[in-house]
Amino acid sequence: MPIRAVLWDIDDTIFDYAGADRAGMRQHLLAEGLEQGHGSVEDALLRWREATEVHYARFAAGETDWPGQRRDRVRAFLGLSLTDAEADAWFDRYIVHYEAAWQLFPDTLPVLDLLAADYRHAALSNSSLINQERKLRVLGVRDRFEALLCAADLGVAKPHPDAFHAACDALGLPPAEVAYIGDEPDIDARGAVEAGLTGIWLDRTGRGGRPELTRITDLSQLPGVLRGGTRFGAPQTFG
Repeated sequence: MPIRAVLWDIDDTIFDYAGADRAGMRQHLLAEGLEQGHGSVEDALLRWREATEVHYARFAAGETDWPGQRRDRVRAFLGLSLTDAEADAWFDRYIVHYEAAWQLFPDTLPVLDLLAADYRHAALSNSSLINQERKLRVLGVRDRFEALLCAADLGVAKPHPDAFHAACDALGLPPAEVAYIGDEPDIDARGAVEAGLTGIWLDRTGRGGRPELTRITDLSQLPGVLRGGTRFGAPQTFG
């Protein structure tokens, strides 16, 4: 079956989450007077990301809710027994700096423009709708996606097939007619394939490997893959 729709991951696929997180944490540490307590910004980011991975996994497993994983990330990062209100306040202050650094990757708008006439578009994220809805609106691309689905609201996260199938249902298309593009080889590409979609791994950092997956390193290669140019990437179709 031909591909009729593209289902998009958001963070670190079309939106530079890692860059915003780095810049936001740097400014937040300075504002909180914590820059000397973590060795370096990179050390702080590593600790923050480790806390994020641990507590997001708990959320995905149903062990905590969305606000709970945020609070526990803050507690783990600071090594403090904060009340819910204190953890929420700290996270809210961090968010101000994080959001100030939001930006799309340079290849996002060109490829969305290029594909607009030939494919329908939707987004599926392992975040929450309230976060991603606002993010896409602030970045000026919410109207590019006819549907937006998020794990916190679905009650199921990628790579579970039900998450991908919910997005296909929202589009009214069978999985075989939908391609999923994301930056994680297992959560995104392999998960999509196992759910019956065409899974495409966007390997922006050049990790390589995983020859069983369809892999590209830049969104400019996506149109060629969708149109059957090659399994493992395609020549650039715009500069």
